[in-house]
Amino acid sequence: MTEKILTKNKNGMAMLLILLAVVVAGCIGFIWCIDRFHVALAILLGLAVLAACVMMAGLKVLRPQEALVLTLFGNYVGTLKGEGFYWVNPFCAAVNPASGTQLNQSGDVKSTRAAEPGGMKMSLKIMTLSNNKQKINDCLGNPVEIGIAVMWRVVDTAKAAFNVDNYKAFLSLQCDSALRNIVRLYPYDSAPNVDTTGDGQADDGSLRGSSEVVAKRIKEEIQSRVEEAGLEIVDARITYLAYAPEIAAVMLQRQQASAIVDARKLIVDGAVGMVEMALERLNENNVVELDEERKAAMVSNLLVVLCGSKDAQPIVNSGSLY
Repeated sequence: MTEKILTKNKNGMAMLLILLAVVVAGCIGFIWCIDRFHVALAILLGLAVLAACVMMAGLKVLRPQEALVLTLFGNYVGTLKGEGFYWVNPFCAAVNPASGTQLNQSGDVKSTRAAEPGGMKMSLKIMTLSNNKQKINDCLGNPVEIGIAVMWRVVDTAKAAFNVDNYKAFLSLQCDSALRNIVRLYPYDSAPNVDTTGDGQADDGSLRGSSEVVAKRIKEEIQSRVEEAGLEIVDARITYLAYAPEIAAVMLQRQQASAIVDARKLIVDGAVGMVEMALERLNENNVVELDEERKAAMVSNLLVVLCGSKDAQPIVNSGSLY
């Protein structure tokens, strides 16, 4: 289905003035004919007034970023786009399969009989779909909870109206499906021997550390799925990311253990450097001569003091080391 933009129908004000003139003149003439007993002419004038009233149904008003998809006896006529006052064939019917559909979050599609603002008009504004938090297994099998926000808009009204049953419900389903497909390619944190790009080489991609890349891939995945519905995905952003509650405590302990190991490694590296510096300074200044046994004792004592998690308690030795 190809979208056709109607550009020659922006004559609503002129048609309104003409139809009002026909109605006024017809009413005056009808009264005059009845007064003069011209029945046939009165019937013609009455029919003219009735026809003018019917033609007024073809007057359409559009606000900025609105569109009206029109069909005539089941055939697609074209689309009115852009603000203005239009007149079209009064027998044309507006089509909007998502009219009255409320879409707050993905999976939360509600249809209501209450007329929404604009009726059958199709909004071309950028809209936001807040994805429900989903529990998905990452590439290592760990369950994570993730949510995204998708900014989208209608760019092809004909495809949106006729290629899918309800483009809002269609978008909702595709967002959830695309999110699952992409998240399953990444670990929550960087892991060895994991290929997230599909090039056969291990990389350090992760949901937590590569959020921009993940969001871009989610956007491209959704766009490829909704192309036939005439929708454009403007942007997609991760709004929530966490381990599932059943493993969150264990993963927190794992992260804490990793942080402790890294901190201890840094402390040991620094302590060894300080011990080396102390021995070099003692030798350079000839403060004291230490044999290998005394050096080993000094290194042991310094490492205990520098690497200990608590303050050291000194012990004064008043005698010999031997």
